[in-house]
Amino acid sequence: MKAARQGGISHNDRDGTGQPDGLYGVERARAMLAVALAVLLSVLDYAVANVALPSIAHDLHIASSQSIWVINAYQLASLSMLLPLASIGARIGFARMCRLGIAIFLVASIFCALSHSLLELALARALQGVGGASIMSVAIALIRFIYPKAALGKGLALNGLIIGTGVALGPTVGSLVMSVADWPWIFWINVPLGLAALALASFALPVTPRSEKAVDMPAVVLTICAFTFTVIGVDDAVHGGLWGALLLSGAGVLCWAALLRYQRGKDEPVVPVDLLGVPSFLIAFIVGMTGFVASNFFIIAMPFTLETVFQRPATVTGFLITPWAVGVATMSFLIGRWTDRVPAVLLSSLGLAVTGCGFALLWLLPPDASNLDIIWRTWLAGSGFGMFQPPNNRVMMLAAPRGREGSASGLVSVARLGGQTLGALLVASVFRFSTHASTLCLLCAMLIAWVGAAMSLARSLKAKA
Repeated sequence: MKAARQGGISHNDRDGTGQPDGLYGVERARAMLAVALAVLLSVLDYAVANVALPSIAHDLHIASSQSIWVINAYQLASLSMLLPLASIGARIGFARMCRLGIAIFLVASIFCALSHSLLELALARALQGVGGASIMSVAIALIRFIYPKAALGKGLALNGLIIGTGVALGPTVGSLVMSVADWPWIFWINVPLGLAALALASFALPVTPRSEKAVDMPAVVLTICAFTFTVIGVDDAVHGGLWGALLLSGAGVLCWAALLRYQRGKDEPVVPVDLLGVPSFLIAFIVGMTGFVASNFFIIAMPFTLETVFQRPATVTGFLITPWAVGVATMSFLIGRWTDRVPAVLLSSLGLAVTGCGFALLWLLPPDASNLDIIWRTWLAGSGFGMFQPPNNRVMMLAAPRGREGSASGLVSVARLGGQTLGALLVASVFRFSTHASTLCLLCAMLIAWVGAAMSLARSLKAKA
């Protein structure tokens, strides 16, 4: 006899702890659509804003270098808030945190559109970053409850497809908006998408177990300060601000030391160092961060390479970089059918190796290479990256014990944002000290991707030993 189902969950589909193991049918489709819309909202806006920086700098009468804070404010707020919000999400419920994040993002988008100065816009973008972090900190944890363990790879692959699609659509959407309207409209367009996401999330997301632990506010404050001071300090060092860098980095180190000391012995720390003590989780985290460092070396430096080495006009560079995002999105979707059947470490190792090969082929191109030569190599690198992400994320989520999905989800996002941030800082350093920075960055992207592939493969070989 077939097991009776209530709310899309089979009574026989349990995970060994008595908890339902995923949703089924229409319930799963609706819940995943709600997560997808929320994730797309945060990813698309981040990518769209890059296109508007020149117009923002002109209209607000600021230097181009100052306009970068429109991006930095979002990324810094997201990175510093991910783990605290993941901890709060475990306490109040992942679905509630996701809905709260969408609402914050909507309000912040309106503030961005109404801003009249860099300070107002940067603060509004930071608030957007908090909303985005609220979504991203629990998105993968929600997917863990939407999909049963045996099909988790499909859900993570779909999440990778959504992120890749948002990155791919970002420049196009931004260009279309800017061609018919002023820059505030890149934020106004968030309103209908956000309202749709909020409406669907209000009833479609699954109810998940909540932690019994109260939110540890001292740890939350220390975590935010530790990330913020450290990142700004390193950024100041890259741009030559010695004393400011020492002061801020020193404050960051002190905050980290105080945080780790304060958290010692706690069951569910805000910064889940206990999860990093699980070897499989730690290696997957490092491999994930390494992959995103490599990708940012490519993404940030490639426009300069196209203009200075391959002599392409600025109007063409976006077209030539888009195959990266297309490769990530399509392969993230296709790999879903294999992620739950083929060892994840083999897929992620192969993916990063292919990514490194794509970067190597780009680095070896002569200056007179055709557009087609650039496009297929860029697509190859992106396809490898799309093959790498879902399996590696699956390793992290399955390595986390039941009840720690929120912490694991937060660390998955920290690996991504932390890798992107570190990559951006390293790229800035290379551009400061090298006269051949654009080609050197491609070489670094290739080598770092291959180092990540070697680390990923080593865990498979170690498991067989």
